[in-house]
Amino acid sequence: MEVITEQVNNLNITDSSAANKKNRIQVSNTKKPLFFYVNLAKRYMQQHSEVELSALGMAIATVVTIAEILKNNGLAVEKKIMTSTVDMREETGGRPVQKAKIEILLGKSEKFDELMAAAAEEALENEEQS
Repeated sequence: MEVITEQVNNLNITDSSAANKKNRIQVSNTKKPLFFYVNLAKRYMQQHSEVELSALGMAIATVVTIAEILKNNGLAVEKKIMTSTVDMREETGGRPVQKAKIEILLGKSEKFDELMAAAAEEALENEEQS
């Protein structure tokens, strides 16, 4: 019995949930404007070389739009797309409702650093002119 207790006490629980992911952005379509998330994703890619965009329900369209903006500007490449459903309760004691969930993993494109440096240089020039 002591051996089991010792093993339980020494047990390391690894959790791959949102709390552990430093490069995950959970997108809402009501809280922040679209380009807030686009710029945040760029910053996350600079720091971690990849970013995971995640959304539930109606915010899925926003996540797809963010990913497409980053891809079409040549900043990101799609690595993985995962879809699932999540059981949620609308209010306490309410019946469970299934919500669609999407997670899109984007990585830096080959030209990411080059494009970001050009954008920073352009912003600096515009600042000097004003």
